[in-house]
Amino acid sequence: MKPILQVALDFVDLPRALKVAGEVVTGGADWIEVGTPLIKSIGLDAVREVRKKFPKHMTVADMKTMDVGRTEVEMAAKAGADIICVMGAASDSTIKDAVRAGRNYGAKIMVDLLGVSSILKRAKEVEKFGADYLGIHISIDEQMEGKISLEAVKKLSEGTNLPVAVAGGINSENVVDALNVGADIIIVGGAITKAADAREATRIIKKAMQTKKKIKTKLYKRVSEENVKEILLLVSTANISDALHRQGDLKEISPLLQGIKMVGKAFTVRTYPGDWAKPVEAVDAAKKGEVIVIDAGGVGPAVWGELATNSCLAKKIAGVVIDGAIRDVGEIRKLKFPAFARIVTPAAGEPKGFGELNVPVNVGGRRVFPGDWVVGDDDGVVVISQKEIAEITNRAMDVLEKENRLRKEIRDGSTLSKITELLKWEKK
Repeated sequence: MKPILQVALDFVDLPRALKVAGEVVTGGADWIEVGTPLIKSIGLDAVREVRKKFPKHMTVADMKTMDVGRTEVEMAAKAGADIICVMGAASDSTIKDAVRAGRNYGAKIMVDLLGVSSILKRAKEVEKFGADYLGIHISIDEQMEGKISLEAVKKLSEGTNLPVAVAGGINSENVVDALNVGADIIIVGGAITKAADAREATRIIKKAMQTKKKIKTKLYKRVSEENVKEILLLVSTANISDALHRQGDLKEISPLLQGIKMVGKAFTVRTYPGDWAKPVEAVDAAKKGEVIVIDAGGVGPAVWGELATNSCLAKKIAGVVIDGAIRDVGEIRKLKFPAFARIVTPAAGEPKGFGELNVPVNVGGRRVFPGDWVVGDDDGVVVISQKEIAEITNRAMDVLEKENRLRKEIRDGSTLSKITELLKWEKK
């Protein structure tokens, strides 16, 4: 079959979903999916509205049915769905009943193999049950951990006779990889629905599908631990804090200058107030690209100044964060070195040598461990545990991408309150 581009409307608000749907249709989308979040939020009226507004396009209802297959398929089909998604992890009887209901009401059944351990075995079983399509779904949570693999698509394409759909993390680059391993239906969500111009984003992905040539993109890519830095340089500390559920910030630690970005792993220092021996020794011990994070008890005198900063520049240290005091601010600003501190004072302490290097420290109300990732910008500093760096980096990128779309809708004449329907979602 000719490759199909299916766009997933994974919104919670119907007006936004319909607006994007209008853009993707003009951009060349083949099928429109009413996503699970939209169905849970609005109900099957979302399917009815999509069918009414776009009658010439196939409407997919991602019901994620796990039980009462006949009932849910009948409901979705009567609402206008052409294709209805049932979970491969559902019981045999649920899937068989869904298939029978689909035939009765003129709808096709796509079986989503999300969460199935033996995907090829299950795929062959549901093929015998009469399913029409197979779906490989890389969940959003897996994407955020950088787990994107197309190996399962290849297995299904070679091992069954059903058309295979793939969803999860697809963009204008890896869409070509998906086609090359046998995907028949390309399901794209965020790479289109989070774009400022969804029509153009659709057009670009459709072009990549038609030409089988990758089209470069900075956005909509998910990374593993080895290459998080390139994404951390793109996202803001605000994006990261949102990804951390409004946490991760170092309290009362402020930047010395604006317009500077700092990203690196923490090289930690514990010292006593005013004792600048260990902070200065840390410059020699830290590696290129690391951030020196100093716990000086949150008080003065200064444990850092212009000479230590010059030493960092020579060693190519990424920056310094001080829960304590800093001085020589004017000179440090001229050097444009990323420096963040709690206190600015002209008075320095004495180098007594108390303290430790590369041990857990308390900075800005947070426990910081050697190797944790530290990001600083105009808003301040956030710290990401090295244990969850890939996931939080990807979630921060997701925040940035969603804000791009929100910003576009605001510029088109709406407001943040209207777009997000705040009154509707206020906790009752």
